Amino acid sequence: MPRNKNLGKLSIALLVIIAVVLLIAPGAWAQSRYKRLYEFTGGADGSGPFAGLVFDGAGSLYGTTCCGGANRDGTVFKLTRHVGGKWTEKVLHTFVFNHRDGIGPAANLIFDQKGNLYGTTTDGGASRNGTVFELMPHTSGRWTEKVLYSFAGGSDGAIPQGGVVIDAGGNLYGNTLIGSRGAGVVFKLTPKANGRWSEEVIYEFAGGSDGIGPAGSLVFDAAGNLYGMTNGGGTARDGTVFELAPNQGGGWTESVLHSFTGEDGINPLAGVILDQAGNLYGTVAGGGAFGSGVAFILTKNQDGSWTENVIHSFQGGSDGASPYAGLTFDQAGNLYGTTRFGGGSGFGVVYKLTPNSKGGWDESVVHPFFDNPGAYPQADVIFDAAGNFYGTTSGDGSTTFGSVFEIMP
Repeated sequence: MPRNKNLGKLSIALLVIIAVVLLIAPGAWAQSRYKRLYEFTGGADGSGPFAGLVFDGAGSLYGTTCCGGANRDGTVFKLTRHVGGKWTEKVLHTFVFNHRDGIGPAANLIFDQKGNLYGTTTDGGASRNGTVFELMPHTSGRWTEKVLYSFAGGSDGAIPQGGVVIDAGGNLYGNTLIGSRGAGVVFKLTPKANGRWSEEVIYEFAGGSDGIGPAGSLVFDAAGNLYGMTNGGGTARDGTVFELAPNQGGGWTESVLHSFTGEDGINPLAGVILDQAGNLYGTVAGGGAFGSGVAFILTKNQDGSWTENVIHSFQGGSDGASPYAGLTFDQAGNLYGTTRFGGGSGFGVVYKLTPNSKGGWDESVVHPFFDNPGAYPQADVIFDAAGNFYGTTSGDGSTTFGSVFEIMP
């Protein structure tokens, strides 16, 4: 009997140990997949990387910080991977208000075919209404910044919230939060033979059903149409998804593809992406069934109309809350994104949306952020060729200043 009693105690002890291991293992496994590549100090290296990242051909990462740097007005940085997996950060440019080159870059960068970088600043420039800038590399490793356009704050627009996109001719397209009507514009920048650029407003929002305050970057489809979202306006004044189609005789025509009504989201902050069939996907930061934002799909019908379906409503708990960032496809057709809040600690999550056999989508949390240095992601993620993905967290701005992370499958 004593022997059996001891065996019973041992069995109970083993069950407790197994239970503890099972509880700990998922968290430990998730942490082992996550790696912080760089943590910003808030000094000369920058503070607050609100935007996502972009790769060059050699696998280095580029991004922006909205603040910090030697002059506290933001930076453009590069992260280089070395043998052994270590990454080092280098500031390519520090923005200086007195030099009128811009303040507060907060949108994704893009490369052209020559290896030049393009981006926007939300403030600064000749009239303190924001800029579009270019960074050109030199063989010495140094980069030169050039302001391509300073917004005057009138009919040309002011405060670009998203980045720029480039067409086959090297023209740049973007949007600003404000225009002469107070509702924003979509603009085109065209390079000239003398090295200067000219700006043309291809659409100015009227501030009603057509939308107010375009947010996030634009995207082209194969036919040359542009798609984006506005933070407000539309039939319910909760934001829109819009299309700009070029006319044969010149000019562009705007069409509202969807107006958000609250139940399907309120106040989008990011852009949309396209799949191969021409469907649009995006996120809305608020609203939805639980008031914590949604991910959605817009499907084009045969008659040219569009139908919106919510593919996930964030509950505001462990699944995340407030998706400020847009979505990214992997090669298998799954969608990935980040939420600024939610998760077990309220610091945000990286999530995955997987299409299921019933025609819907299942959400799973890839990584919940637990620590303050890795808090508050609000940018989209990007993938490398091996399927690892990378992103940024913005930090709280007072004790932590953001980071760059990698998650390995």
